[in-house]
Amino acid sequence: MNIIPGKVAPPYESGDTKFTGYAAPSRGATEISLWRIEMAAGSSSPLHEMDVEEVFLAVCGEAVAAVGGVESTVGVGDCLVLPARTPFTLTAGPEEPFQAVACMRAGGRATLVPSGESFLPPWAQ
Repeated sequence: MNIIPGKVAPPYESGDTKFTGYAAPSRGATEISLWRIEMAAGSSSPLHEMDVEEVFLAVCGEAVAAVGGVESTVGVGDCLVLPARTPFTLTAGPEEPFQAVACMRAGGRATLVPSGESFLPPWAQ
């Protein structure tokens, strides 16, 4: 058993988005990475895809998920499931921040579209 106290979970930032790393290989998890995402109102993630399935559970605010030309609103209590290799963006609503808990298989890599730049998200390592 391993407990990652919230007050010592490592923070990360990318633009107007904050990530808090919880379960990850560097913190004792071997199969799953789990983190909290906090997007400032009106901010967007870059178009990207993961090489593994990624799941988001919205806990505060709303965001628009754009996947394959289709936009869907994700609100509190909604769960967004993205299959591997599915390019997408998330855009927080204009009035309030969007917060979600996200997870994926440990070791998942992100790839920016269209540049092809690939990386291991530091909050999930």
